[in-house]
Amino acid sequence: MSGRTVRKQIVVSGRVQGVGFRYTASHAARMLGLTGWVRNDASGTVTMELQGEEDLIGQMASILEQGSWIRITEWKEKVIPLERDEYGFSVRR
Repeated sequence: MSGRTVRKQIVVSGRVQGVGFRYTASHAARMLGLTGWVRNDASGTVTMELQGEEDLIGQMASILEQGSWIRITEWKEKVIPLERDEYGFSVRR
């Protein structure tokens, strides 16, 4: 696949905490070759920063929705500046 490299901050609402969302996101990001991080927020949402080919980032929502208990009701994203020296994906606490 080819596409332009972007970094997006994504805030996800719905049933996204306590259902394996961060584990699923981490696994999917590594499978897709994306870098960045994911964390639970006190508000009950989950925030991610994903960096990689734009079309691969676009595949994340469909992968995450395949989780047995995950139910995404809102997916807000915005393009943010690239992190030049980032090489992996992490789960933040």
